[in-house]
Amino acid sequence: MASTTVRWRSRTSGARSPRRVRPRAAQGGSFSVEQIAELYNFPGGETGAGQCIAIIELNDIDQKGHPTGAGYKTSDLRTFFKKAGIPMPKIAPASVDGGANKPGHSDADGEVVLDIEVAGAIAPGAKIVVYFAPNTTNGFIDAVKAAVHDSARKPSVISISWGGPEDQEGSQQFVDGLNEAIRDAAAMGVTVCVASGDNGSADMGEDWDGKPHADFPASSPFALACGGTNLKATNGHINEVVWNGGPQGGAGGGGVSVMFAQPKYQAHAHVPKSPAHRSGRGVPDVAGDADPATGYQIFLNGVGTTIGGTSAVAPLMAGLIARINEATMKKFGKTVGFINPLIYASHAQGAFRDITAGNNDITGDLHGMYKAGSGWDPCTGLGVPDGAALQTLLAA
Repeated sequence: MASTTVRWRSRTSGARSPRRVRPRAAQGGSFSVEQIAELYNFPGGETGAGQCIAIIELNDIDQKGHPTGAGYKTSDLRTFFKKAGIPMPKIAPASVDGGANKPGHSDADGEVVLDIEVAGAIAPGAKIVVYFAPNTTNGFIDAVKAAVHDSARKPSVISISWGGPEDQEGSQQFVDGLNEAIRDAAAMGVTVCVASGDNGSADMGEDWDGKPHADFPASSPFALACGGTNLKATNGHINEVVWNGGPQGGAGGGGVSVMFAQPKYQAHAHVPKSPAHRSGRGVPDVAGDADPATGYQIFLNGVGTTIGGTSAVAPLMAGLIARINEATMKKFGKTVGFINPLIYASHAQGAFRDITAGNNDITGDLHGMYKAGSGWDPCTGLGVPDGAALQTLLAA
C-alpha cells in the first residue's frame, strides 16, 4: 500500500499539545524508576540478562520523507544510569526505512529517552535496540516488523508508546497491517507492550468529535495494552486511582474497540458494549503510574526532568517482562510471549492490585461513561501488576 505521513505522535506528558511529550520540572510527587519498581513489588534477582527489548520510535520527517528529528543522546543516558547507580545496559539504534537516531531536533526526544531510561532501569541486564523509522504508515508497520523478525538480536519483548484513535487515524489497510505485525509477534513468543493513550476515553485533542475512542495499536487484541494511574505513596502506604487530570493534565486512555471484536480471553471480563453497540476488545489490560503529577524522574537534554504518560507504562511493563523472561528461560527454556490469556484467567487475580476509584472522562462530557470498579474496567484494566506475583503466575 502507499505510505502516507500520519499524525501519530508520542504520548503527551499532560501539556497543551495532545500528541507530544513535554518534559516537566521534577516535583515532589514524582518517582525514580527504581521507586516505582519497589512499590509495584517487581521481583529481585533477575535483570533481564540474555533478553533483548525492542523500542519502536518514529522520526519527524521533511516533505521528502527524510528523518529530521527524534532520538537520544548517549550522554543523557550515561548520566541517568550513573545518577541512579544502575549499570547502563547495552543500547543500540537500528535504522528502518531510512530512520535514524537524530536527537536535538524534536520534541519527541523526550519520548525516546523516557522509553529507554525506564526500560533500562528496570532491566539493565537486557540489550535495548531502538528501531527508528519515518513517521508514516509504512514506517510504523515496518519498524514493528523489523523488530519481530530481527533474527540477529531476537527481541523477546517490544515497547510501543505511539498511537492514536483507532477509527480516526490512517486507513483500514494501515490498521490491518500493523495488527498483523503484532499478531506475528504473539505467534513468535514476543510480548508487545503498547501505551493506551493520554487523552482519556475521548482519545483526541482539540479536534475531538465528542465520541469515545479506543487507542490503536493498544486496541489490537494481540497487544498488552498499558493504561495509566495517579500514584501516591506515603510511608509505604499506596493510594492509587485512575489518572485523570482533565484536558490540560491528561488522562489514561481506555475504552472499547469498534474495530476489533472481543477476544476470547476477555469473555468473562464484563467488557461493556462498544460505542457501536457491539462486543469489542476492551482497553487497557494493565495499568501503572502515568500522571505527570506523579511521574518519572528521567534525564533529558542535560537536566533532570519529570515525564508522565502511558508512554512510561509500556517500557515499564517491557522491562518487567524482560526480567520474567530471564527467569522462564532458566526454568523452561522459553519466554512468556503472549500473556493476555494467562492474566485474564481466574487464577491470575492475585497478580494485580485492583484500581477501583476514578474515571477517564477527560472532558467530563461523556458523563463518566467508563469508571474504575472491581475487576477489569476500561480505565485501568485488570489493575497494577504485583511484579513478583505476576512472575510466579507466568513462570509456574
